[in-house]
Amino acid sequence: MKDFLNECQINHYKRLHKGLQGDGMATIHDVAALAGVSASTVSRALSGNVKVNAETKKRVLEAVAQLNYQPSPLAKGLKEGSTRTIAVIVPNLRNLLFPAAISGITEVASAYGYTIVLCSTDEDIEKEKADVANLVRRKIDGFVFFTATQRSGHIMELASKGHPVVLLVRNLPQEPIDSVSVDNELGAYKGTKFLLERGYRSIALICGDRELVLYQDRFRGYQRALAEVGLAVDFGLVRWNVKGWKQGFAAMTALLKENRSAWPDAVFATSDPKALGIMKAIKQAGLSIPRDIAVMGYDNMELSELTDPALTTVAQPFHQTGVQGTERLLRLIQCKGSLKPEQVKLEPTILIRQSVGHKE
Repeated sequence: MKDFLNECQINHYKRLHKGLQGDGMATIHDVAALAGVSASTVSRALSGNVKVNAETKKRVLEAVAQLNYQPSPLAKGLKEGSTRTIAVIVPNLRNLLFPAAISGITEVASAYGYTIVLCSTDEDIEKEKADVANLVRRKIDGFVFFTATQRSGHIMELASKGHPVVLLVRNLPQEPIDSVSVDNELGAYKGTKFLLERGYRSIALICGDRELVLYQDRFRGYQRALAEVGLAVDFGLVRWNVKGWKQGFAAMTALLKENRSAWPDAVFATSDPKALGIMKAIKQAGLSIPRDIAVMGYDNMELSELTDPALTTVAQPFHQTGVQGTERLLRLIQCKGSLKPEQVKLEPTILIRQSVGHKE
């Protein structure tokens, strides 16, 4: 090593770089100067893809070792056509359901050397479009969307241009695009059937955004379970476009006032946050859960086990959704658009707790 690099040279370049940069990190130009070659020769020697004279490569590698040069992953990625980054687009950061799925995404991405870029859109379609355009300019390798709706033409356009895209939780079943979601119709069917098997017959449904496919599917599951026992949907007990616990509280309060003579004996909330508001409204009306009105949720967020009484709910495998969705995205990135779209549906389960009893 010292046959061509003397200690004075090395210290000179280290001091020079530290003075210029302030952080002591060598650049490719420092390596090139110390090895007596061009920066492009250093790049070729380190890439392993181009033949470089053995003696030249030796000088480059020794200069790299002496200067402790660390190639920039971003610069390397851009040259290879990859930044090893994945964009994760969520509707908002207040929703307690997304962390479990994001932990699954991070688990797989980290294992394969990818970094996550998280964007929150607040359900603003124009903001989402602007964020996506910015991410495309930054050469993001692939996209995970939690935000798909009937208005998500920009997502389909992104995929049609060859960008790897996977939808999580929300899906667009009529579109040729990859997705990993939970079988929402099956989940609502199971939840409603469970209530029916416990003897409940007047079952209210507090549902979410009517435009979202997942809530349409949950309504169909509810309707199917009722039909199996010969019950028609009582639309006076169905509430749409309810979001979060505050609106869940308001919807249940209104439902109790409208049906003073015949309260429902059970309420199926299509998300756990709605269920929390529903439980508060029932208690505030001086009623008991589940003696007067049983409550079932949908999600199994962590807080659902801490309610009083603990919330019976349809559990979604969010972590597994994140894992499988990211594994699929990495295959799409690797195969560069040669795979046919797959729409995977995972099966939800019922977690039985104290908010549902047996109807006498």
